This record gives sequence, C-alpha cells and structure tokens, in this order.
Amino acid sequence: MDLPHTLSRRDTLKSISSGFGYLAFAALADQQAQAEAGTRFDPLAPKASHFPARAKRVIFLSMRGAPSHVDTFDYKPALTKDDGKQGKTGRLSNRKLMGSPWSFSQHGKGGLWMSELFPNLAKHADELCMLKGMHTDVPNHPQAQIQMHTGSFQFVRPSLGAWTLYGLGTENADLPGFVALNPPSGNAQAFGSSFLPAVYQAARFGRSSRGPRRRSVSAIPNITNPVLDRELQRMQLDFVQDLNRRELERNKHQPEIEGMIESYELAFRMQDELPELMNIQDESEETRELYGVNDTETDSFGRQCLLARRLSEAGVRFVELTHSNWDHHRNLSTDLPARCGEIDQPIAGLLTDLKRRDLLKDTLVVWAGEFGRTPHSQGGDGRDHNNKGYTTWMAGGGVKGGFSYGSTDEHGYEAVADKMHTHDWHATILHLLGMDHEKLTFRHAGRDFRLTDVHGEVAKAIIA
Repeated sequence: MDLPHTLSRRDTLKSISSGFGYLAFAALADQQAQAEAGTRFDPLAPKASHFPARAKRVIFLSMRGAPSHVDTFDYKPALTKDDGKQGKTGRLSNRKLMGSPWSFSQHGKGGLWMSELFPNLAKHADELCMLKGMHTDVPNHPQAQIQMHTGSFQFVRPSLGAWTLYGLGTENADLPGFVALNPPSGNAQAFGSSFLPAVYQAARFGRSSRGPRRRSVSAIPNITNPVLDRELQRMQLDFVQDLNRRELERNKHQPEIEGMIESYELAFRMQDELPELMNIQDESEETRELYGVNDTETDSFGRQCLLARRLSEAGVRFVELTHSNWDHHRNLSTDLPARCGEIDQPIAGLLTDLKRRDLLKDTLVVWAGEFGRTPHSQGGDGRDHNNKGYTTWMAGGGVKGGFSYGSTDEHGYEAVADKMHTHDWHATILHLLGMDHEKLTFRHAGRDFRLTDVHGEVAKAIIA
C-alpha cells in the first residue's frame, strides 16, 4: 500500500504504532548523548594485549573427524617395516599393524617429512610448524571436538574464538569479530560464548553437510529487510533497543539482554559491509584459481579459504573453517586421498595469498582435527580413533617455520616427547596473540574461569 505523500517519514512511522516514534527518537537521543559523553562501553572495541603479540588474528582450519597423522605428517618407517605384524604392548597387543600405503619425503630447508597426499602444501614446508606430540583426553568425537574448541568436554565453556574476541576485541566495528564458516549443525557449543557475554559468540555462515545439497558459505540469511528501508529500520531498532535498555535498568545483570543489544547493533552495521565482503567475484581470476575455486574437487573449501583471507584482512579477529568426513574407519585407501585433495590446493593458496599480502607474519593459521588414528588397521582398510598421539600444525603468526616439535613412539600410537595437551595448545595460541592464559579470566559463579582451567604450558620452543 502506498503511503500518503503528504506525511513525512517520521509521521509515517508514528502512524504505524502509537508511541513508537517518540520512544525511538528518545532512544536515539539517549544513544547520541551517551556517545558524546563517551560513556558507552563497547565490548568489541580493540583491547591491549598482555604483552607484545606475535599474531593479530587466527584462521583455524578444523578437520572434523580426526585425520590420520601416520598417513599425512607423522612419518613412521618402523610402522612400514612392521606392516602386518602383531603389536606387542598396550592397546597394540594382538592388533595388526598397518604401514602407510603412501610415500613420505622431506621438504623445505627444515626437511619436514610430509606424505605424498599434500603436494601443494609441501611447497610451503618452510612456513609450517608441525606439532607431533599432541594428545587429548577422550577418543570420542563429540567430547574431543568440544574439548578442542573449549578446553572442557564435561562442562559448557566459552570457545577458543570467544575467548580471543573477549581478550582482544575486534579491529572492525562493522563486522563480527568471530566468524565460523560452514559450521556443522548441532554443534553450537563449539562456537558459543557460554558465560561470556553473548556478543563474543561466533557469527555462523553456511552449514556443513554430508550430502550434495550444501548451503553456500557466502549465503547470509536475513541480511536485507524486505519491509523497511534503512531509515525506518534504524528507527524500529532504536525503539527495540530502548525497551531492552529499560529492562537492564530494572535488572542490572542480564548478559543475554546485553548481548542482544550489541548483536542487534552489529547486525545493523553488517548490512553495509558484509555482503560486499562475502562476494568473491571481486577477486581476480588468478586469485580464484589459486584457491581452487570453480574446480569440482576444491571449490567448496577453496571458497572458505578465500573468504577467510578476506574476512581476516578486513579486521575479523578469529575465523574458523570446517572440513568434514575425516573419520576413516574404512575405505582409507580411497577416502583419505579424496579428503586431502579437497583441501591441499586451497590451503596452499591461502598461505600463498597471505604471504604475498604481507599478512602471514601476523596471522596465525592453525590446522587440526580432534585427535588422530591408530597405527593398527581396522577392517583391513581403516584406522580407529587415537587420542594418545597425533599431529596438528601452525603457520605464520610468530611460530618457527620448517620446524617439527614433539614426537610419538616408533609406531605413532602415543606421544612420548615434548607432549602437548589440548590445554598446552590453547595456552600457546593465546600466548602468540599476546595473552597470558592465566590472566585471561572471567568471573562467573563466584570464581575466575579461564580457557585452560588450571592447566596449560606454553610451548615456547616453537616461537620464532
């Protein structure tokens, strides 16, 4: 219905709801007064780190399902030699060992051992810091995933990304400081803020799927308002925010409402910048090819990696990408090469692009699954879960390149030297970001909580 042309836009809004216009303008006036007085607290404003940071931002490449370390980055010649033999100790007793069917070779000046499954990533060996003494508490996917993201598999705790945003704020007030691309459905805890204010949880774009019908990671639901234009939408939002603030005045401690106020404001600002940022067609053809975009095998993850670079460059503090289907209890010989082929070129492209834009030096790229796989076979062509020892790697952001830290036993079953628990891994990531994991705390339920609970040692040997 066309509105009478004799009414002003403000009068039109007043006619929609009795009292609406007055409250909206009152809220706007209050907001402007607070801004002028400098009294408004912005929880996403940039914050000083505890000490000089090596990294300003994180890109976390999450390999969901637990990749086999002994077939990718943890070369075990003894396992190849003992292929088909029965294990003799511990969990390996009476289990048939299975050597990797893929060849390993050394790469870069540091001579890092890498499987033939990563030919493109191998060209960046001198950027990689291999962490081969990883271990975690539980060999079950849900618990290990939650622990990898939050530090605890028993209790609901803030995620690593939320802690990072809480500690450092964001560099771009018009974008979310924590973004999850292609997150798996039903796993909100891994990207949540728990008892931290809700504004620190991830903005999630796209959704992981096992089937062919996968929503694009660039799809942003409800980014435009089909009913109200920008001016009317601003007035409507001011009215809602006024109601929220009045509720806060009555009941001071309501983190849900505080988070809602901030998220509403952020969502409004995002409408201008985010759609353009998510449009990778702005990139040159050479750049899209670098990431494997439009190639059937690499397109999906290539788009995630390219978006991660764009978001990081624009000031997003923490970006997490998810790649699924690494749970190879069977069909290892065909499925593992397929998964590696889907990520090899995109990750190599990401490292190349970050480096040539002078971003890799202060961008910490982290690659990890929730645990590893067993050196013994399962069903003849698969490997079971193994939380005792596995490999992750980091690049950029102040870590030593071409460096290998920690090790598992001769068969790759258990971490034995320079062991790194999930708590140590979290402490090290926060350290590279300039934060002391023992000082990054939040008081909740009468005590100070932190990401690493009462544990965690920084692996200073990997810091450049």
